[in-house]
Amino acid sequence: MNREHANPGSATKREVNVDGAMRSFAKSFGALNAFRVESCIHCGICADSCHFYHATEDPKYTPILKVEPLKQAYKREAGPLAPFFRWFGLKRRVTAEELEEWQELLYDSCTLCGRCSLICPMGIDVAALIEEGRRAMFEAGLAPKELYDRAEHEQRTGTPGPSEPGYREKLEAIGREHNVPIPLNHDSVNVMLCVFSLDLDRYPKQVAALAQVMHHLGESCTFRTESLLVDNDAYYAGSREWQRSISRRLIDQAVACGAKVVIVPECGHAYTALRWEAAELYGKKLPFRVLHIAEYLAEKLAEGKLKLNKTNGGSTTFHDPCQVVRKGGVMEAPRKLMDAMGVDLREMTSHEGFGLCCTGGGGVMLLERARPLHYRAVQEKMREVDATGAERLLTTCTGCRFNFDDAREHFDWDKTPQSLLELVAENLAEE
Repeated sequence: MNREHANPGSATKREVNVDGAMRSFAKSFGALNAFRVESCIHCGICADSCHFYHATEDPKYTPILKVEPLKQAYKREAGPLAPFFRWFGLKRRVTAEELEEWQELLYDSCTLCGRCSLICPMGIDVAALIEEGRRAMFEAGLAPKELYDRAEHEQRTGTPGPSEPGYREKLEAIGREHNVPIPLNHDSVNVMLCVFSLDLDRYPKQVAALAQVMHHLGESCTFRTESLLVDNDAYYAGSREWQRSISRRLIDQAVACGAKVVIVPECGHAYTALRWEAAELYGKKLPFRVLHIAEYLAEKLAEGKLKLNKTNGGSTTFHDPCQVVRKGGVMEAPRKLMDAMGVDLREMTSHEGFGLCCTGGGGVMLLERARPLHYRAVQEKMREVDATGAERLLTTCTGCRFNFDDAREHFDWDKTPQSLLELVAENLAEE
């Protein structure tokens, strides 16, 4: 473990960390990110996409401004006019104090939802730049302690935090309670299953639904003790090294059991980390497919292997999780499943690719100091849900579900978010 992250020490020591981080950032600033920075015309349109800006109308929450220190570092250290900027002092050196101030903008007021990237008229992936900013902050020893501690524990132990009883014991207990078989540590299977730690701790019925659906389909599958959890908190914290280590644990176990498919449960950040970033960190193409559970079930529906009864529920609205939909393109799959169950779907004003973020992603919900800002921002999403007049709120991301549950408790809201996977499990049709 990097001791300087755990204990930054003196101001002088921290300053050395910042210098090293900025040099490292500038050197890794490839052509794509350089193009992104140089293409910005400072129009401010990205502000219109950000829920934190809308909640506060504070210009500092304009997405592109959140990476300003890193833009300064690039132009001063690696840009085409860097010597000129340094010689004449036109781009001043980024300090530790500035980075500490910007920690709030990069972590507390950004969920990495990608809506700003979608709206940018210059096609700049603003969210990708913010991810780069988090990595530089991590290298400077300035990742928030909550995120750092969870990521460090996970890369070291395989779990994001201590659990009593252990996660394996919880999984087995869920199987017994819901009378559903839990395949564990099997070899030569077609599918490797994973769970999100929050499901085991707060939504065990969702874990049971996954096992129930797979058993119903007769799929050859297994959970693996050494890669049970799909969490990857290093993605939030900004450590590529730890993110690689966590992903590698899943990859190695999938290879060991011969899986052709790895299913990510209803978890947005885990889907991004494993589906879109793991291969880059692994250094080669993954030897299996990575599918979100909604994608997998939609495929089985199309193949005629999954048959569903009509649900008796009332009107429903659906929240599109940013990491699954905007970054992953999984828009049609959940709607095909809902259509097969006869769900009376009432879409929100913003939905599918341009859906408004739930405001709890990107690790924001783990930061206690971010709570006041978060609660200001989530109300816009609550109003959008209420405007549909729907009786039921569905989603395919546990993080989003937990965030809505938290808003329900905080504001005494009358909506209780539900899992699409659980709804599918409740409506399995017998052959």
